[in-house]
Amino acid sequence: MAVRVSIDIPASRQDVWNDVSVLASHEEWMSDAERIEFRTEETSGVGTEIEVFTKVGPFRTTDRMTFTEWQPPATMAVEHRGLFTGFGRFSLDPIDAGWTRFTWEEVIRFPWYLGGQIAALFAQPILRRIWRKNLSRLRDRFISP
Repeated sequence: MAVRVSIDIPASRQDVWNDVSVLASHEEWMSDAERIEFRTEETSGVGTEIEVFTKVGPFRTTDRMTFTEWQPPATMAVEHRGLFTGFGRFSLDPIDAGWTRFTWEEVIRFPWYLGGQIAALFAQPILRRIWRKNLSRLRDRFISP
């Protein structure tokens, strides 16, 4: 299953990076991330490992991730290891003065005993909706009240 969502944020790429590179803050704007725990002493960069305690509706899981790419202020990528496997990537692209396009891409494999590709077909629109809402919450962090 592949999902790609993006949003334009009224902030420079560096400002957006400064926010999202603080991994512990992701639980503030990701509604499905209940808690993030670091499994390494490092809290940023390639090799950092985290566990994200995730809730989607009545379903809960622990998503184990290792950061495989970390290129400030442009990209960070993870490998998902656990019940669901795959890869995820955040890309930050400057649009024009003071605006950044934030793109979130995920390729997730569902285990066969949870329905495999069939379950993924049903989950894809739900996850897309959740992640779009998460990106709106991220954008709202840069909009003055």
